[in-house]
Amino acid sequence: MNKIYYKKEIYECAKKYKSEMSKFLRDMIAIPSESCDELEVVLRIKKEMEKVGFDKVEIDPMGNILGYIGHGKHIIAMDAHIDTVGIGDKNLWEHNPYEGYEDDEVIYGRGGSDQEGGMAAMVYAGKIIKDLNLEADYTLIVTGTVQEEDCDGLCWQYIINEDKIKPEFVVITEPTSINIYRGHRGRMEIKITTHGVSCHGSAPERGDNAILKMAPILNELRALNENLHYDPFLGKGTLTVSEIFFSSPSRCAVADGCTISVDRRLTDGETWESAIQEIKNLPAVKAANADVEMYTYERPSYTGLVYPTECYFPTWVLQEDHAACQTLVKSYRDLFNCSPKVDKWTFSTNAVSIMGRYGIPCIGFGPGHEDQAHAPNELTWKDEIVKCAAMYALIPITYVTDFIEKV
Repeated sequence: MNKIYYKKEIYECAKKYKSEMSKFLRDMIAIPSESCDELEVVLRIKKEMEKVGFDKVEIDPMGNILGYIGHGKHIIAMDAHIDTVGIGDKNLWEHNPYEGYEDDEVIYGRGGSDQEGGMAAMVYAGKIIKDLNLEADYTLIVTGTVQEEDCDGLCWQYIINEDKIKPEFVVITEPTSINIYRGHRGRMEIKITTHGVSCHGSAPERGDNAILKMAPILNELRALNENLHYDPFLGKGTLTVSEIFFSSPSRCAVADGCTISVDRRLTDGETWESAIQEIKNLPAVKAANADVEMYTYERPSYTGLVYPTECYFPTWVLQEDHAACQTLVKSYRDLFNCSPKVDKWTFSTNAVSIMGRYGIPCIGFGPGHEDQAHAPNELTWKDEIVKCAAMYALIPITYVTDFIEKV
């Protein structure tokens, strides 16, 4: 099958399934699926994969759904997390976030951009591959992964370590405004604790106030944020204090404990060890003899499985000349007769494990816009879902024929 056929037929085939993809996405949006409560949306995805003709569909012990197209030796994966965040303040939504609406251009509702739109496009890419006989010496694995919003990349730690799946590369279908993204900063969740001695609030001099010991630490963290490492591509590392907790016998007592959570974004060149040490080196941390440690995540998935991990999500960057990146650039040009923008995400994705921990190349291309993620009145765009379905159908055969067989 020649390249002219690809250009003429794949995009037209994707357009033909626009209404079916829209219905499928609206069905997923209508099912609340916050982290650790994804069962019903997983079953809905399984039904659609079987309907369009996937060769095999499995749900692993963690609850991730994996759909297979083809039987070739080159393993390529495409990933969408299918959990969502909550809706927050209902009063900020103009319409029901699970019922929403659609018009000729957009679909409204929680999860449309972040990121069930990617799942809709991937499933119908499988149908396009079957319709147009685009199978070659590859196996495409479409993954709908769980718990990403709670602990990004945990699902892929399980897939790689326990399901024993190691693709040659993975397309991350988080929202990119149909640009191609080749990296993002990592992150980690840090806990800082000060200790004190409680006493009656009427005589605070008898105790040692843990909250007051935290105050200078907060000021020094704010200053530290301004001086973190800068990378020309990914930008500067950052930190913010995201939570504060205390322990005290009562409101009429001196606090004997205070803990803060720090969201630390790691740019290229930073490590979790260096990030911890920077905080330990702060004068106020030393003066308070504060504990500085990384959080761990041990929440069970909807299947009941617990797969503990540190709350460390490594930075990753794919070189622009890598075959995975060039495969997407070429596929984009072949389909749309123009050059794509190659950039990076601001937020974090499952690639923190896939490439950050395990070195498996990742590249991003997805429908929806990053600024819609976690926002009220979330929207996604139908034409982007169509274009992504076409891209996802073309990527595997382009990789095999243009970047593997020619080597």
